[in-house]
Amino acid sequence: MTGSGAAGIALIVGSAIAFGAMAIFARFAYASGVDTPTLLALRFALAACVLVALARLRHASMPRGRDLAILVAMGAIGYASQSLAFFAALTYAPAGVVALLLYLYPALVAILGALFLHEHLTAQRIAALVVALAGMALTVAPAIASTGSARPLGIALALASAVIYSIYIVAGTRVASRVSPEATSATVCAAAAAVYIGIALARGAHWPQSAAGWAAVVAIALVSTAIAITLFFAGLARVGATRAATLSTIEPVVTVLLAAAVLDERIAPVQFAGGAMIVAAVWMLARAPGAGCGVTPAAPTPGGQTLVDRRSVAGKALPSDMYRTRE
Repeated sequence: MTGSGAAGIALIVGSAIAFGAMAIFARFAYASGVDTPTLLALRFALAACVLVALARLRHASMPRGRDLAILVAMGAIGYASQSLAFFAALTYAPAGVVALLLYLYPALVAILGALFLHEHLTAQRIAALVVALAGMALTVAPAIASTGSARPLGIALALASAVIYSIYIVAGTRVASRVSPEATSATVCAAAAAVYIGIALARGAHWPQSAAGWAAVVAIALVSTAIAITLFFAGLARVGATRAATLSTIEPVVTVLLAAAVLDERIAPVQFAGGAMIVAAVWMLARAPGAGCGVTPAAPTPGGQTLVDRRSVAGKALPSDMYRTRE
């Protein structure tokens, strides 16, 4: 392995760890008294400032006209609603369960790609979908059965987050091929920030009441959004889309491990098995013939990356909070 390849792997793993920590930071932010709209307003506003500066530093051309309108809608409607569902889910279900369910999105994108983008659903992809659905069942069933683990509303919100994120990725396919990933990330994030700033001002902001709460909010915006995206960009250029997507499957694993270590959450063995199946399904999709990000075939773009590279980055810029993300 070359030095560049090793560095790329380290960058992607660092990005995945930063994304995976977001749910943990959110728990500390909520404990300080912040509400979801205020948390998201702060997250997106701070991250947007950093991402816009990064786009300017890299001399990325900002979108205009129809592309700008589409990206604003993606941020204000698509990513804003996905983020709301994800962060709200964290108040009703364990962080590890929420993270594992969100990672169903690559399988959902494969289905939507076949239905609306005329992408070929191969036998390997169908097998991955079956594995993902089985893993979801194993992950969700114990949480629903245990009254102290997760409320049905939390499970529903986590699944809604995955569905919305999948639609967001598919809807942004064409515009992402025309706009740089840096500009896409900055624009979508700024649009989401505008929405949540408006909501927070209209209903009254609930600010963090402790230094730890403010630190958690800043960590969500900078570590789990801006820095995570920057690391992912840098690693993607060194290892390519397929390997980056495969390495990113450690994101939900990081969340589960951190939740157990920091929040003292307990995940049942069967849920670990279910989570492993979901991660395995994502890996299968990433390794499928013709896959670029693990969910759809890659198509070259003038910028040198692939279309699916940019779609993955657009998602991570705003879900993880896999993300990627990928509230």
